[in-house]
Amino acid sequence: MNVKLLFGIALIGLSLQIAACGRSEVSFSADVQPILEVACLECHNNTGEGVAASGFSVVDYAAVMKGTELGPAVIPGSSMSSTLYRVIAGKTDPEIRMPPHHDESLAEGRGLSLGAEQIEIIGAWIDQGAKDN
Repeated sequence: MNVKLLFGIALIGLSLQIAACGRSEVSFSADVQPILEVACLECHNNTGEGVAASGFSVVDYAAVMKGTELGPAVIPGSSMSSTLYRVIAGKTDPEIRMPPHHDESLAEGRGLSLGAEQIEIIGAWIDQGAKDN
């Protein structure tokens, strides 16, 4: 099969996924919290190293919305203004990307990047107003 045709089919599929994500409401409890629990909670619980370093906890909606010692991590309505989205989407300095991608975290089985779909879900939730739903 032609490479351009395959690329076109993949692009159409991705566009449909993104369009579908934009139409349906993303739920914090059903969609976002499970991602945070699997990928972030080990370090960003109330006593983890992530909280010690930044003050950011993902134990529940209130903690996520509280943000870090430096301010909010989520700006409802703007994923690109939200630190949470920017650090998981790789739109920051590599040293502060999350999950951490350093050798120690990878050796411990931590630090694997979130998948594109997971990042898109969190971004859509923020863009939809970061509701407690």
